[in-house]
Order: sequence, then C-alpha cells, then structure tokens
Amino acid sequence: MKRAFSSQLRSAYPASKSTHFGRVMASSGSEAKANYAPISTNEPVVSVDWLHSNLGDADIKVLDASWYMAHEQRNPIQEYQVAHIPGALFFDLNGIADRKTNLRHMLPSEEAFAAGCSALGIENNDGVVVYDGMGLFSAARVWWMFRVFGHDKVWVLDGGLPKWRASGYDVESSVSNDAILKASAATEAIEKIYQGQTISPITFQTKFRPHLVLALDQVKENIEDKTYQHIDARSKARFDGIAPEPWKGLPSGHIPGSKCVPFPLMFDSSQTLLPAEELKKQFEQEGKTK
Repeated sequence: MKRAFSSQLRSAYPASKSTHFGRVMASSGSEAKANYAPISTNEPVVSVDWLHSNLGDADIKVLDASWYMAHEQRNPIQEYQVAHIPGALFFDLNGIADRKTNLRHMLPSEEAFAAGCSALGIENNDGVVVYDGMGLFSAARVWWMFRVFGHDKVWVLDGGLPKWRASGYDVESSVSNDAILKASAATEAIEKIYQGQTISPITFQTKFRPHLVLALDQVKENIEDKTYQHIDARSKARFDGIAPEPWKGLPSGHIPGSKCVPFPLMFDSSQTLLPAEELKKQFEQEGKTK
C-alpha cells in the first residue's frame, strides 16, 4: 500500500524542536508585532516580517540560494551583488554539489557539505534562512540539503526576495570582500574535498539522514512495489513529453507511475505558499485526476 502523503511528510521531520527565535505575526497595520514564542523546526517557512524582525540575531545566517534555468538568462551571483537581503551570504548550488558525476546539482558527500558550510561560516547552533530571487524555487533545494545532513534549524523565506522587496524592506547593493571570499571559499573547499585534501577548521558537523533520499535503484524498485508515490513537480507539458527538456540529451516524459503536481500550483500570485489546507486539496485533486 502506498504511504499517505501526510505520513511521508511527517517522516521528513524528526521530533518537534523549538528555537529561541521569536515568531512574528502580521498586525492589521503595515507594521509587524514581535511575539517571542519559540518557532518550531517543524515549520519549513518563515515570513519576511519574521526575518525582518530577527535579522539582527547573531545566531541567524541568511543565504541567497538563487539559481535559474539557462533559458531565463539570469546570473544569480551578479544579481546577488546588485541586491540582496542585508547580511545574506551567497550559497552556490552549482558549487556545493557532487564532483564525481556530470549530472547537475547532485547531493555532495557529508564531508563536502560540511566543508562548504564551514567555509561560509555556518555553525550547528545557527538558524539558517534560505531565499531565492524567484520567490520560492531553488531555496527549497537548499533547505532539503540541510535537512538531509541533519540540520533542523533551517527555513525557507516564504516569497523570497520578491516578497521582501514588495514589503518595503531594505536590500544591500554593495558586497563586502568578506562575503565574496566566503562564497569562493565554499566552492574551493568542495573541490579540495573531492581531490582528497583535508579542510580545517570544520565548524559545521553533519549527520546523514538516508530516509530523506532515494537512490536510483530504490526508485526503480518503487516503480514495481509502489511503496511510495512519485511526484513530478515539472510542468504538465514536460511530464507528458510534449515539451522538450531544457538540457540537451535528456529524453522527454516521466517516471512510470508518477503523478504530475507542477510546483507553480503551490503558490499564490505573490509566489507565497498557499495555506496548508489548500495545498492538501491541490495534491488530492492532482492525485485523482492525473
């Protein structure tokens, strides 16, 4: 029997934890009121109001994890240099990846991820808030990477940089040498790990959670035994094989037995996540009709 969506989702989270960071609830006016009740690590997103209120906390690291498809012709590091949330560091998805394959953005090893995060100055006691320039796109990938490697205090900024700017919050248009050096150092640290070199100091310790990843052989087995429901988040046209893949040499179509739930259906017009009940209905509807 296939596992229900809700049970699969719960398995992605360990026992609920809380941090000391305050929760921010939007008021009826234009400002936000701070409520210092703990924020749970079971909440995958935080609002721009929350981040704005907590931006000065020394234990919060903000990461710009922007990445774009080639046809969009956007350069994430250049855009970061032009405008980013104050104090944010750049997390390079192309750089913090497995070097032993020619496939894009494959999960790096534990050692490599630890080295990359350490080079960025991230420590295990830090809360990490990840955002991107699309609203909510590549940031979710980085959130998952931290979860895979045992870090629970990580959240995605709901609505990303567009929501931040639309809310009237400031951005930085200049980049310190320190920020640029850290971004370069993270990529260099990954390279050195895959070359067999030792990196120190390591300030970020990892603990791999295998239940959050399926290897190719496991995916193939699941096609037969149907323990899990595969979800394809690409467009319906790509899922159906009537639109070409953006990368040369990749066949069109989808994994047998998978269902199509295009990721844009998860957001409202401001690229903010829909309420949980609406998301549930979306999955239920797509599961029945596709």
